[in-house]
Amino acid sequence: MKFGTRLLHTGVEVDENTGAVSVPIYQVSTFHQTSIDNPGPYDYARSGNPTRDALEELIAVLEDGVRGFAFASGMAAISSVFCLFSSGDHVLVCEDVYGGTYRVLTRLFSRFGLEASFVDTTNLENIKKGLRENTRALFLESPSNPLLKITDLAAAAEIAREAGIITIVDNTFMTPYFQRPLELGADIVVHSATKYLGGHSDLIAGLVVTNSKRLAEELAFIQNAFGAILGPQDCWLLMRGLKTLEVRMKQHQRGAMRIAQWLQEQPQVTQVYYPGLPDHPGHQIISRQATGYGGIVSFRVQNGELARKILHQVKIPVLAVSLGAVESIISYPVKMSHASMPEEHRKRLGVTEDLIRLSVGLEDPEDLIADLEQAMQS
Repeated sequence: MKFGTRLLHTGVEVDENTGAVSVPIYQVSTFHQTSIDNPGPYDYARSGNPTRDALEELIAVLEDGVRGFAFASGMAAISSVFCLFSSGDHVLVCEDVYGGTYRVLTRLFSRFGLEASFVDTTNLENIKKGLRENTRALFLESPSNPLLKITDLAAAAEIAREAGIITIVDNTFMTPYFQRPLELGADIVVHSATKYLGGHSDLIAGLVVTNSKRLAEELAFIQNAFGAILGPQDCWLLMRGLKTLEVRMKQHQRGAMRIAQWLQEQPQVTQVYYPGLPDHPGHQIISRQATGYGGIVSFRVQNGELARKILHQVKIPVLAVSLGAVESIISYPVKMSHASMPEEHRKRLGVTEDLIRLSVGLEDPEDLIADLEQAMQS
């Protein structure tokens, strides 16, 4: 079946007991055991819940994995994946990673002896040079946040495979509609499902998918032991949001492309970052490994003062953290998504005061352009 059909027909969309065409919300903490010798499939909701099971099966199907896992947030999902590793292990990470991922590695997991180093993974030689004897994983974002750099996922995963380590890809920006990293050789995919998968700014969630039965067993143990699970109400909301993923992503991309092209023509704009533009350095790679370019556009203006004025003058986009919602969200990475990074690291990456990130929503792109224009002129 085509992706849009699979979104709606995965085998979990109808309740077996009643025929309801929406998975029920099993708002329960514990389950009656008919026999202490032969317990049923569920005992305690941290260990399993029918609503969560349906969501986990759905994301596994969409990402072409063997098993999915639902967590209380994107960072809970990422942190649970990092729990696969032990003290003395090393993780190689793309340098322009989400600020929360950078923070949890450098300020929390470092306390437990997990080492992390950050390199520009758009240059594959940097991956090879960054490998150590104790390296256990390669962690990638493509496109990256917020500069939308593109890493050749298949080539990077091949380098990792030859080194005997696993590849983890944060697929939040692209979703399985545009990109499926497991098909490109990755071992684990993570999502902040708060963003495009939920799509409506009404839940916090994280998802993990793997195509390895061994890793699935380890992740299942971590999920149950660590306990950062997603509640049934949010599981249901996330499944509802996923039903419209295809139509939303098409509109997000259409608007992002139109706005990126318009931004290139504006005298106040000094640089536009959108991988759908032919002059983007990673355009050819993303065109090969994905079926689209996403809905995020980042751009630089003449200075930080102008950036702040634009952020406060726009009327349609919400000035907020997060992204991937039906409404456009405009943000200031240096003070928002990447505020937890040390200043010198931000500057080296180019996350500076003149940079704006726009998550293009479902509004008419011409209205968004008119709004951006008045903000720049004012």
